[in-house]
Amino acid sequence: METAERQRAPESGGLAIPAEGRLTLRTPTVRDGLPVNALIAACPPLDPNSAYCNLLQCTHFAQTCVVATIDDELAGWVSAYLPPDQEDAVFVWQVAVAASARGRGLGRQMLAELLARDACKAVRRLTTTITPDNKASWALFAGLATSLDAALDDTPWLIEGQHLPPGHATEHLVTIGPFAPNRG
Repeated sequence: METAERQRAPESGGLAIPAEGRLTLRTPTVRDGLPVNALIAACPPLDPNSAYCNLLQCTHFAQTCVVATIDDELAGWVSAYLPPDQEDAVFVWQVAVAASARGRGLGRQMLAELLARDACKAVRRLTTTITPDNKASWALFAGLATSLDAALDDTPWLIEGQHLPPGHATEHLVTIGPFAPNRG
């Protein structure tokens, strides 16, 4: 645990985050499923998931997901999993930070927590997808690559109008690595 000082944002998507308080990064539980679902819905341009999906992430994939709370209020979420055909990789599905907790490096802290976990002890590459216009995600993952002293590569992967419906921007597959496992 560590202390994080934050300023209250005027709109936090219905999530009450204190102006300052105790930051906790932990594995999710089933009780986190609905609040995580609400957080994602409040964080465009993230694609919303069903509550059922988030409940599965909070239970079946808990060891590769991170919940951030500030004074026991949900402030952030990382969903990730270990692709079954890639022994040394973790795929980050979504990173969500409540509006009132943004600009404090919480996304990077949650990713560092993920990579330090026993579940990721063999991970040497992180993959994710990002749309070209998601500047916050590009900055987050570029900063992570720099902190890991690792290359960041991207290629168009899920193409609008081919794999994704018209209106959903192409998702670029972003790969960071290789890096030393379990950096903490």
